[in-house]
Amino acid sequence: MDSRLESFPKAVFGLRMQRFHHSHFVDVEALLLLKNRQRISVCIPTLNEAETIGTIVTTVRMELIERWPLVDEILVIDSDSTDGTREIAARAGARVLRSAEIAPALGTHSGKGENLWKALHACCGDIVCYLDGDITNFHAGFVTGLVGPLLADPEIDYVKAYYQRPLIHGDALHSNGGGRVSEILVRPLISQFYPELTGILQPLSGEYAARRGRLESLAFPTGYGVEIAHLIDLAQAGQLGRIAQTDLVKRIHRNRDDGELGDTSFAILQVILRRLVRDGKITLTAPLTDLHQRWLIDETSVRLISKHIPEPERPPIAGFTPRE
Repeated sequence: MDSRLESFPKAVFGLRMQRFHHSHFVDVEALLLLKNRQRISVCIPTLNEAETIGTIVTTVRMELIERWPLVDEILVIDSDSTDGTREIAARAGARVLRSAEIAPALGTHSGKGENLWKALHACCGDIVCYLDGDITNFHAGFVTGLVGPLLADPEIDYVKAYYQRPLIHGDALHSNGGGRVSEILVRPLISQFYPELTGILQPLSGEYAARRGRLESLAFPTGYGVEIAHLIDLAQAGQLGRIAQTDLVKRIHRNRDDGELGDTSFAILQVILRRLVRDGKITLTAPLTDLHQRWLIDETSVRLISKHIPEPERPPIAGFTPRE
């Protein structure tokens, strides 16, 4: 064995989850030896990410395609952005597709999860690395830190990112305070109903990598419920031992207002409730609604805001066959 491969660490176990640090995988030449004939796709779902998408795509292209041929393609799957996202991503070196144009015979939905599911129909990778398109402190370790454990350990199928999530308020950057939906909604629910998932440090992180076969075995809610759905379904399938986590240290992105976070929470809650019913943990006495209602109160008015937020699910693409 090449001596450089021996430098990769064994997984660190914490709360039943294998954990790594992105700095463990800075030797891209060694990762190339492990890659062998496998193909790696970086897939980024976007909606109006003109401010950040160019830097993300350029960094992956320059560091992990041109300098080291680790990544085989960068695919941006866009939900009809109006701010030039598609044009900027294409100039930076990505292959850019509108989500609605991928597998058109299967119809289309709006939402992040739809873009991730459509990416599987369009990308070539045996390993797929998903990245959010709004990261402002992006570096190549976001990719190498996530695909590295998959290349180094055939027993790992799915790698989640975790990190510190600062909160931007005005011109100030607070060291903590981001990830409000995770802390206020998701962690209490998994603590109550899926305690086996409490070892996942960032259950809603949008940065993760997995083997294609594993992803094709999973259902994809079409909106923001996709990440928690994957974790619950992997746990129910007895696959927690094949999940790893990588510390990316810090993730800075645009923070959303309370209204947007409320809509996101509503979509996620639908996904979790459906699984609680499926898994026999609760019984509903009435059908779930897709109507989210909230109040906007300011100095001059009190207004009811009603919004339908359906969260349909795309079925697994295929059964999963572990690699030898």
